[in-house]
Amino acid sequence: MKKNHITRRAFARSSIALTAFALASFGTLSVAEPPIPKPDGKPADMTKPLKVFILAGQSNMEGQGSVDHDYNGGKGNLVWSMANSKSAAKMKKLKNEKGEWVVRDDVRISFKIGDKVLKGGLTVGYTGYAADGSRRHIGPELGFGFVMGDHFEEPVLLIKTAWGGKSLYVDFRPPSSGGQVGPCYTKMVEEIRDALAELGKQPYEIAGLYWQQGWNDMCTKPAIPEYAQNLVNLVNDLRKEFNAPDMPVVVGELGNSGPVTEGDMFEFRKAQEAGTRQIRNALFIRTTDFARPAELSPCPTPWTPLVRQRGELLSDWRCGG
Repeated sequence: MKKNHITRRAFARSSIALTAFALASFGTLSVAEPPIPKPDGKPADMTKPLKVFILAGQSNMEGQGSVDHDYNGGKGNLVWSMANSKSAAKMKKLKNEKGEWVVRDDVRISFKIGDKVLKGGLTVGYTGYAADGSRRHIGPELGFGFVMGDHFEEPVLLIKTAWGGKSLYVDFRPPSSGGQVGPCYTKMVEEIRDALAELGKQPYEIAGLYWQQGWNDMCTKPAIPEYAQNLVNLVNDLRKEFNAPDMPVVVGELGNSGPVTEGDMFEFRKAQEAGTRQIRNALFIRTTDFARPAELSPCPTPWTPLVRQRGELLSDWRCGG
């Protein structure tokens, strides 16, 4: 198979796991462990160029998922899902034989929070909550990173750059959309460049972009009709910024509240898909079917369709398998 085809297929599957894991917190990254074997029993080939994936967006990407909180009796959190989900068997790989969270050394991650850069082997906890030392949340990076690490012989680096409550219409606005370039677009590019600079002379390939964002645009009437073109412009500008004209792209649907057939959410999802279809080498991943009933969610209160869905999606680790 051609390299880009392999990348897109694995990228698509893992992005579903990623959105299925949309939650997040910071895990201990100093634990020294032996290389995590691939499904074929072999560690990553560290002599090959690094596969670099950019994970970007707002709070869904930043990560809100509970690892072990006792909200609603713990139902729907990661620990509960590993014991009670239909996908429990596939989720066993997240812990080792001692019951400790696995820290992969074939998949690294870099995520800047404020003025601190969190980096190390992939494990639970790389979210905005890590700024105050919390290690009890996860984001899409966990499912995504495990799938990519298992798929590629090469080592993998995830560069995560996300801020909650930001729109593509204003905050992430790319240069080719005209008007003032969004401050989050500028920060995103800077953070990616800084993470790449840390690699020194190590060869790498920009292997893909996973974009999970949209709530603030959905809530902003003028932003919805512009979203498709702004999304196209964002991808084109990032491909140009990093000299990666064929960079595969996955756009995760804004799946909050499950399926709808009218209203701003409906119109926004259509704009997301329409924009993705205009991008070469890109896939739109639906997420609305991951919804669980409130009684099986970590956050069953009326205002938490967004937070609740993040918890619900944990049981769908199977989508990344």
